[in-house]
Amino acid sequence: MKKKIIDAKVDSKGNVSSVRLSGNKTFTPIKTAIKMADKDEIENAHAVHPIKAIKDYLRTNPDKNKTNNLDEMAKD
Repeated sequence: MKKKIIDAKVDSKGNVSSVRLSGNKTFTPIKTAIKMADKDEIENAHAVHPIKAIKDYLRTNPDKNKTNNLDEMAKD
């Protein structure tokens, strides 16, 4: 069963550093979540792998609802 991102945390630089997945009490490091997204284990997000000069990152799937964007989730 696929997990869904329900919350996010940012580091001191404002970058998303971890996400909380449905069914989990703790946060999952972003690198782990990216690997999970690559394996299609996360329902509402996908991994982005830009050119090598930029780090890979996780992005929620577009749905016109800004409240479920990772940056918005991390504001709480």
